[in-house]
Amino acid sequence: MLVQATEIDYDYNNSRISAVGNVQMFYNGTSVEADKVIYDQKTKRLHAEGNIRMTDAEGKITYANIMDLSDDYRDGFVDSLRVDTEDQTRMAATRADRSSGNYTVFDNGVYTACAPCKDDPKKPPLWQVKGARIIHNQQEKMLYFENAQIEFFGVPMAYLPYFSTPDPTVKRKSGFLMPGFTSYTAFGYGVEVPYYFALAPDFDATFNPRFTTKQGVLLQGEFRQRLQDGAYQVRLYGIDQTDPGAFKGLPGDRQFRGGIETKGQFALNDKWTWGWDGVLLSDYYFMSDYRLAQYKDPFGSFMSLPTEAISQLYLTGVGNRSFFDARTIYYLSFSGNQNQVPVVAPVIDYNNVINSPVLGGEFSYRFNFTNLTRETAVFDPITTLASTSALCSLTSADPLARTPSQCLLRGMPGTYTRLTAEAQWRKSFTDPFGQIWTPFASVRADAINADISNQPGVSNFLPVGDTQTVRFMPTVGLEYRYPFINVQPWGTTTVEPIAQVIIRPDEPKAGKLPNEDAQSFVFDTSNLFAVDKFSGYDRVEGGSRANVGVQATTQFDRGGSIKAMFGQSYQLFGLNSFAVADVTNTGVDSGLQNPRSDYVASLAYSPNRTFTFSVRSRMDEATRNINRFEAQASANFDRWSASVTYGDYAAQPELGYQARREGIMTTGSLKVVANWVVTGSARWDLQSNNINQYVFGAGYVDDCFVLAANYVSSYNYSVGSTPPVLNKTYLLTLGLRTIGNNSVNF
Repeated sequence: MLVQATEIDYDYNNSRISAVGNVQMFYNGTSVEADKVIYDQKTKRLHAEGNIRMTDAEGKITYANIMDLSDDYRDGFVDSLRVDTEDQTRMAATRADRSSGNYTVFDNGVYTACAPCKDDPKKPPLWQVKGARIIHNQQEKMLYFENAQIEFFGVPMAYLPYFSTPDPTVKRKSGFLMPGFTSYTAFGYGVEVPYYFALAPDFDATFNPRFTTKQGVLLQGEFRQRLQDGAYQVRLYGIDQTDPGAFKGLPGDRQFRGGIETKGQFALNDKWTWGWDGVLLSDYYFMSDYRLAQYKDPFGSFMSLPTEAISQLYLTGVGNRSFFDARTIYYLSFSGNQNQVPVVAPVIDYNNVINSPVLGGEFSYRFNFTNLTRETAVFDPITTLASTSALCSLTSADPLARTPSQCLLRGMPGTYTRLTAEAQWRKSFTDPFGQIWTPFASVRADAINADISNQPGVSNFLPVGDTQTVRFMPTVGLEYRYPFINVQPWGTTTVEPIAQVIIRPDEPKAGKLPNEDAQSFVFDTSNLFAVDKFSGYDRVEGGSRANVGVQATTQFDRGGSIKAMFGQSYQLFGLNSFAVADVTNTGVDSGLQNPRSDYVASLAYSPNRTFTFSVRSRMDEATRNINRFEAQASANFDRWSASVTYGDYAAQPELGYQARREGIMTTGSLKVVANWVVTGSARWDLQSNNINQYVFGAGYVDDCFVLAANYVSSYNYSVGSTPPVLNKTYLLTLGLRTIGNNSVNF
């Protein structure tokens, strides 16, 4: 023991050593500072008085007026103490008794994980827990509170006769977690009481029953394990409903309902990864009725509509210049139309860029193999009559009405298999005048087998039965760029005219083959110079075409930039693929269906890191009418951020959009004062003058406390094929650091 003090007295008769004045003692990694310390060699007791500060080997600091401990610090008592831990938690008590080197009992104790107020340290913290007794079991690493009350800003808000929590040093420990509360018409009120099992360092489990007032107990359990090369988890649900009749006529009208969710991912080495996602339910409406899955994160579903759960098994490999992905996919429909959803088994993608030059240029190749099966055809109406009279539905009284003039065939019934292989070459060189020339060439081959079921109306779109097709598409082209650079004291401007000529034959069997993966298509500046503008493999752009445009970029020396692009596409000769209607009318009314395409333009301006502005538009070449217009602005300051997106889209009758669409979507957040944040989002349909989706929330967040309240309005599917309806959710979250988080939604 090392002792430093102003004065040290030795009482040899009583075997006592007294250190007085600025005493500092160091023993076994623990230091004690006090005005006076007396050590009794007979009883091996250490008695300290006045301005005591004891720091143990773990960094815990104890302040007190009187301390009496054994010399190994295993037993004793402390009066008027305050404890600060290394984890930024604090405890205080009128007296603490320590025994067996393990138990510490705090009388009239106070516990908090909040820092004291800087301006007034005596002011009550944001939250604290007071207990008649607080027992700390160091071996179990648990804190036990007796006759406890939770206070906010010194005001009692809740009383608990008894509760326990792991001490702040614990990262994982078995025990009850914070309970949760939820309510919904389907099951009434529900209370969840989760229990966590820390089974081993590499795996754990959580048992989370939900006690409902109308349907009994919904059992939930989750098991997780992390292995050396990856991790997996399994979650189970099950309920024996006490009142299935409450769901009469609905999928939930059954005794037992439940499901299983699982996911896992493992690394074979530093390049290859395999894994899975899986969902299996007793009925497709189980998740919705009990507000599971997509309801776990209300903000995740805002502005989007979850239509299915994905089960898949995948293998992925990433090389220096190559990529491989293979997976089988099963989509579990939340709308009940399971027989209209395809099973993909499998889809395989591989692409590679050769490291060494080929003929002085870059050579790459790619493969895609897709096999999918669907039981029942999917038709979508494109006319007002077809929509109001349900002419395209499977229950239509007149199945012969399913014609291309009334409907789109979104999904073919039967089995569809396609193998695609493509090789590409390109080389860029710059001439003495600074002009950039890029010749390119590619060759693509597709082998297609379609076994199409002869269901009512399908033969109006595709030949039924088993058919095989081989499609071949060679392409050669040249791209020209001539950048002009102007340097000024305020910045640099680059103006670059671009021209592209592509020569190739007509698209084989255009519009007469299934289209499963190329149904999404928007023509704008982002794909103006794409060699093949279709989004997937099932369509291939044919016919010779010229794409021309100009882009200008200005970079300011003091920060900020402007980028603009304007251009048009021309069908030179051959068959225009975008003028050919396929089973989904992809490309029709896209702006590329005419020999001279619509004009496309975009502008992006970012004056600094705070503001960004962008505009994208497509204008009719003949009438100058705006067919598509999008504008977005965002700002991000220290205290607030906001973004506004405006969209205006012309009617596209051949795709089913009979009227013009126009709307505004806004998001924003504001830091009102320190730690207080208000957030909101909304979507306003200008055509119907209706705000149809919105979120509003407010919250307080700091190092020790979280309080958030949110109201979410989002769309949800109802039973069958009826249109989606608005779903409203209220979510309240309360979190106390080291104690736990609790959420209530209804």
